[in-house]
Amino acid sequence: MSDKEDNNQAGDDGEGEDIEDMKRRIEEMENEHDTLDKAQTELESQIKDVSVGVDENSIYVGQVDYGSTPDEIRAHFAPCGTINRITIMCDKRTGNPKGFAYVEFTAKEAVDNALKLNDTEFRGRQLKVLPKQKKQVFSGGRGGRGGGRGRFDMGRGGGRGGYGGRTPFRGRASGRRGGFRGRGRGYY
Repeated sequence: MSDKEDNNQAGDDGEGEDIEDMKRRIEEMENEHDTLDKAQTELESQIKDVSVGVDENSIYVGQVDYGSTPDEIRAHFAPCGTINRITIMCDKRTGNPKGFAYVEFTAKEAVDNALKLNDTEFRGRQLKVLPKQKKQVFSGGRGGRGGGRGRFDMGRGGGRGGYGGRTPFRGRASGRRGGFRGRGRGYY
């Protein structure tokens, strides 16, 4: 054999090893991908279970006095069971309490006990104690101009620039282009 033929055979063996190495790496990556897929699916199911459990273990408390503190609410509901968290809802702009709260318990049985405290008096007010409703997620949305509820909306479109219900409502200057008419003469 000549030297060229030996080099070609050695080169073929080197390429063969590279291809085998690549195949092995691809197989490892596919196995890792499958493992990550399984872990992600398991994690998503755990998150879903936890979020459902939070709503089942929580109550809505209405007619809460505006000066109430979480410690006072905790003392009122402590006989029902172990409390995980208390959330007093406040207005985003002013920071003032809205007059209702959510109480999260560690066990479902505590919720049943807390519901028995409906119409009890707390700081001179009768509390409304109800099971917490699951948060509803609405798809879609308003979608810009004309998508919201307008002046004459009967459940269809409306808002600025849209047609809502029976009467077309296009804003202040209906039928004209431009919004500013000015003061005085000549701007009509």
